[in-house]
Amino acid sequence: PAEPTLVLRLKFLNDTERLARVRPGDTVGALKRTYFPGQEQQVRLIYQGQLLRDDAQSLAGLHLGHLSVLHCHLSPPSAAPTAPGSPGPRGPAPAALGVGSLALPLFVLLLALLWYLQLQHRHVFTATATTCLAGLTLLVTFVAFAMYRR
Repeated sequence: PAEPTLVLRLKFLNDTERLARVRPGDTVGALKRTYFPGQEQQVRLIYQGQLLRDDAQSLAGLHLGHLSVLHCHLSPPSAAPTAPGSPGPRGPAPAALGVGSLALPLFVLLLALLWYLQLQHRHVFTATATTCLAGLTLLVTFVAFAMYRR
């Protein structure tokens, strides 16, 4: 008799998912080799909050059901060791500075400038403009807290 197959949901940190067809007799190591070839050392599988450290453990021993979720974390590959006498790495590369990472600070700076102008030149700003500026400031404050709360 053929062993029944299970379908597991492999869920990644970026909320993407892959489906994995396995047999209950398969091991954690076999699952890693099948679905993460060449990355077995970088992948960490988590089931019900527990890190699955033992690659020899069978999936049946974990009591996995059909469509159970295994959370997957892929760490970056470790750097190859350098030979003695050869120059080592220069240190971590600087993080890429994208427009998205600058948008909120630039917007906050623009709001600060508008508030400065509003306080220095009240006669130019109508009540409607000041109300809109206050509302926009509240909106940006909520967005900033939502972004940096993660």
